[in-house]
Amino acid sequence: MSGTIGDNVYRASGVVATAAAGGGVSWQAVVTASTLTAVAGNGYPINTTSNACTVTLPTSASVGDEIIFTDYARTWGTNALTISSSLNYQGSSAIDPVYDTTGESVHIVYVDVTQGWVPTYDGAVAYETAANYTTEWLSIAGGGGGSGGYSGGGGAGGYRLKFNSENSGGGTDTESVITLTGGTVYTAGVGAGGAGASPNCCGTDGGDSTISGSGLTTLTSVGGGGGGRNVAPSVPGGDGGSGGGGGAGSHAGGSGTANQGYDGGTGASGCGNGGAGGGGASAVGASPPGSSRAGGNGGAGVTSCITGTPTGRGGGGGGGDYASTTGLGTCGGGNGGAQGGSPASTAGTANTGGGGGAGNPGSAGGKGIIVLRMADGNYSGTTTGCPTVATDVGGSGETTITFNTCGTYTA
Repeated sequence: MSGTIGDNVYRASGVVATAAAGGGVSWQAVVTASTLTAVAGNGYPINTTSNACTVTLPTSASVGDEIIFTDYARTWGTNALTISSSLNYQGSSAIDPVYDTTGESVHIVYVDVTQGWVPTYDGAVAYETAANYTTEWLSIAGGGGGSGGYSGGGGAGGYRLKFNSENSGGGTDTESVITLTGGTVYTAGVGAGGAGASPNCCGTDGGDSTISGSGLTTLTSVGGGGGGRNVAPSVPGGDGGSGGGGGAGSHAGGSGTANQGYDGGTGASGCGNGGAGGGGASAVGASPPGSSRAGGNGGAGVTSCITGTPTGRGGGGGGGDYASTTGLGTCGGGNGGAQGGSPASTAGTANTGGGGGAGNPGSAGGKGIIVLRMADGNYSGTTTGCPTVATDVGGSGETTITFNTCGTYTA
């Protein structure tokens, strides 16, 4: 049997026909294999009676190139046709469209770099696209380092969260879920904690944490501010996700970032007295009372159940003092230390973004963390960086992906 499509002739199985004068496609022999590398200008009857078929489109194309695929034995409903392309397909580089309707035909044309291959006809499928789904998330930056001496504790790393109705940093609930596109790689950049300072020096700011990927506006949590110092030339606490605490002598703390954390406290009056605590995700760093030699406590963090277990993170580091009454850290923030070195300051807890305690010397801030939470059925299983993955968290039917170091997730 033979017939025509436009000016082009097609013939029964096993017979190859060339394009008629005037352009169009050349129909090829019936394809029964499980894979096919297609060539522009050809038409392919695809027989999936025995197996599904994956077609790879050309790696380069010119405007106006055409390819046609048709369901030879009306079996695509049982064994589908999948199209894979290194060029865009309907404007996306992240989709492998699946055609699974019995009797379907697919006629595609290459139009430009932006849209790539576009179906002019694809039967029952009006628009093939990648699966999209949403994820809730937590992103905390690295905490700031504590200063050396009776100075300020480090500020907590910027705390951003979207999970249920829990508050994010700064006492807000303004974040939104992230929409992920199937096949797209998303990168989790986990910020490092800032270094603690030697005597009479300032703590170092923590590193930013980021979530990024194609089609997603990068989400940045700002590193915590380093603690300020009290000796000349005095330096206020550093600005950051939460601000670093100020040193003794009424030196100011640094500013926190809106919707991520709070300011660091102001140091006690008198240069030989206590330094202030670094700001936390839910409270300003504490200032020592009056001319007290006690160090101020770090600002409080936030407790979240996003991983299934209530966990406090994002606390500020305690301020250093001249004698022995040191400022305390909370929710991962380190404790302050004394000028004489006893007690010693402590570091912010890893993967909480807690600020480091001030002391002689000051201690480092805690590394940040990134968590993604999605329905079990949406989790693709493709990651790098060895994150911790837990399924059916708390019996919720949801998966958490916890990045304690940098890595990626392919949706």
